[in-house]
Amino acid sequence: MSIHTILFDLDGTLIDTNELIIASFTHTFKHYNLPYTREEIIEFNGPPLRETFSNIDKDRVEEMIDVYREHNLREHDHYVKAFPNVVEVLDILKEKGFQLGIVTTKMNDSVHRGLSIVGIEDYFDTIVTLDDVSHSKPHPEPVMKAMKQLDADSTTTLMVGDNSHDIEAGKNAGVKTAGVAWSFKGKERLMKYNPTYMLEDMRDLLKIVGVE
Repeated sequence: MSIHTILFDLDGTLIDTNELIIASFTHTFKHYNLPYTREEIIEFNGPPLRETFSNIDKDRVEEMIDVYREHNLREHDHYVKAFPNVVEVLDILKEKGFQLGIVTTKMNDSVHRGLSIVGIEDYFDTIVTLDDVSHSKPHPEPVMKAMKQLDADSTTTLMVGDNSHDIEAGKNAGVKTAGVAWSFKGKERLMKYNPTYMLEDMRDLLKIVGVE
């Protein structure tokens, strides 16, 4: 069946916050004298902060989150930008009548801030953040909540993301999935999760949904 609803992850998929995330983790680990390398920090990109810091130090999770977020919010606007062709493609999809949504593990305030900075906030019919669910990706709840809000059918919905959690969440919710080749962890890593499609360029999405 044709795709009518497209759900996107945010960071690493639509907007480039990779260096901001690395800088925020680096700042946090330096604060606690934890010797993580850049390569190790890249692996923390994707899961919720609470999950990541719980695996590092269960006794200091909340304060580590506070240190991370303070730096992240302070430096946010200097780093954030849209990936190539994102605005162009969203504009076309919206004009053609597709339902568009965001499904992210970020908290609500930082999500809207990022969308506003790159000028794409008005394209989305629903935005599901970490604040809106009990279970984050790869659990299907965020994807299913977005579909419910849009009255979308799983057979005509596509989940697009840069991380394994995005692909797994989409599969767990019974929808088609698309990975992005610009994933910070690498295209080959993402291919191991067998997404339905792999986007080499955001414009590839137009062909998949039948616009081109």
